[in-house]
Amino acid sequence: MKVERHEVRRFLAEDMGAGDVTARIIPASRRATAMVITREDIVLCGRDWFEAVFAELDPSCRVEWQVEEGQRARADGLLCRLTGSARALLGGERTALNLLQTLSGVATLSRRYAEAVAGTGAVVRYPQNHSGAAQIAEIRGQGGRL
Repeated sequence: MKVERHEVRRFLAEDMGAGDVTARIIPASRRATAMVITREDIVLCGRDWFEAVFAELDPSCRVEWQVEEGQRARADGLLCRLTGSARALLGGERTALNLLQTLSGVATLSRRYAEAVAGTGAVVRYPQNHSGAAQIAEIRGQGGRL
């Protein structure tokens, strides 16, 4: 999935409005390091979107991933470390985590569905133009509709 910068800006505007008031009390020159830890078993998805949020706020921000896109991560596992402007890390946290949680949630559920039908000859299909949560549009087996 290609990251659209205008979408990242829109997400940030929705979450931060005119800026993160709390982050303004931190000196602009202050650098910080943060860690992202998953509290549940997941399939990681959304790294590019997560990184784009911080890149928009601080182009010098660096993310050191411990888990690859599409890889499973165990509960309480370290997903990544970030280093950058303390203001950017505080300001972008909610937006970046919302994207990572939403996309990883869909990937985790999708993987569960795929594993549930593995070896049965069934195929999980998603509707082309769905809105809201992921859903199973149809399941077809070797003999037709299940």
